[in-house]
Amino acid sequence: MSSDALFQLGMDLDHGSSTAQTEEKHSRCSISEGDGHKDFFCERDGVRFAGIHLIIDLIRAERLDDIEHIDQTLRRCVEVAGATLLHIHLHHFTPNGGVSGVAVLAESHISIHSWPEYGYAALDVFMCGDTEPRLAIDVLKEAFTPGKVVVKEHLRGKELLRWNGGSKRRSIAASVSA
Repeated sequence: MSSDALFQLGMDLDHGSSTAQTEEKHSRCSISEGDGHKDFFCERDGVRFAGIHLIIDLIRAERLDDIEHIDQTLRRCVEVAGATLLHIHLHHFTPNGGVSGVAVLAESHISIHSWPEYGYAALDVFMCGDTEPRLAIDVLKEAFTPGKVVVKEHLRGKELLRWNGGSKRRSIAASVSA
């Protein structure tokens, strides 16, 4: 199995494991302006897509019940990724102390759901435009010191041009009959 296939499966994710992988996965998306509109779609290896969606599991992690620490960590993730924070909402559950919440971004979102009693947190990092969502992984590792991190990557919207017959046309609203 190729290293790229392993990468997409969430394996072989150690930094520096492949120079080509590192360069490819950390490339920023360019924002083009055609027909008077900004295009926030990305392109990598000839594939156009809306954004990068990382599914991140932290296993044997710490400080998953510390809502202030989680807030600061999400803010740091936004900063290092080059995204624009619009709003953060976090909720602290009792009695186990788990936290669920979202950082709403101009470029999409980062969400977290934690189970401190298991040392487990599930995060989504989805960003489009000129951002680097993979940089959030190191912030999460430093903040929560997990024993294991599992990352799966999905390129959102890569099927869009195929679904639209190769064009950028917008969806046509369905007509409603009375």
